[in-house]
Amino acid sequence: MSEVRASRRRLSAGTSRKLEGLLFISPWLFGFVAFMAFPIGYSFYMSFHNVKIQASGVSSTYAGLKHYKYILFENATLLYDQLLPFLRQALVMLPVIVIFSLLAAILLNQRFAGRSLFRAVFFLPVIFTTGEVISEFIGQGQGSLGFVSRFGFDSTLASAGSWTAPVAAVMNSFILVLWYSGVQIMIFLAGRQTIGTSVYEAARIDGAGPWEAFWKITLPGMLSFILLNLIYTTVSLFTFPTNPILLQVNTVNYGQSSALAWIYFAIVLLFLGVMFGLFKRAVRWTG
Repeated sequence: MSEVRASRRRLSAGTSRKLEGLLFISPWLFGFVAFMAFPIGYSFYMSFHNVKIQASGVSSTYAGLKHYKYILFENATLLYDQLLPFLRQALVMLPVIVIFSLLAAILLNQRFAGRSLFRAVFFLPVIFTTGEVISEFIGQGQGSLGFVSRFGFDSTLASAGSWTAPVAAVMNSFILVLWYSGVQIMIFLAGRQTIGTSVYEAARIDGAGPWEAFWKITLPGMLSFILLNLIYTTVSLFTFPTNPILLQVNTVNYGQSSALAWIYFAIVLLFLGVMFGLFKRAVRWTG
């Protein structure tokens, strides 16, 4: 009888945790169903149709896989010639943002005068730099490292090879890239504070220095937050205002644009799937 009662208690505890989680995400679920579910489903419907907006309303004729075949096979410049360079640039920007955010969060976690001010300085650009503001900065040629263009490093890198051009592009907008690190810094800062100071005190007593403490304590304790920031940064990069694919989606050819959006969505999911696989291997490697 005691075992049955214990199992019932565990079941009720597990059910209550699930209900609590459902309660927390219920506002998002309501917003998704009310405002996003129908547009997403309708865009998937339009990707298989030729859609025209007329005075009498919206008319659509079934086209099958016509738009998908056109984007993937018939017109390669629409997707591959613009997407592949952007993917290379994203692969360069992703570790830059995550590593910078991790190091900045570790520094901002230290005790020093004006720590709250510096935390606010790192996060304020996230509030002020909206999509239009970023687009205006990029249009004016702002956000680059001055010495890069002054000494001609950007043109040299851009002409050196296919993988050096994305590095030059990141360097040309390096300041703007770091402006997008405010949320990642906040997440890493919250994750760093979950590691108790007693662990570092014990490591210090055992003779471990700051370098050993970082590799043996800080980095393993931050793995889940690194994954969270990788996901957030990936989604942020793939919706960056300078993304050439998003510019192609916003056209009057609604059927073709919808097909391109769904192909792009599948590519983003594939990118995230590869990231999850690599992260699982990293977790196994660290034990």
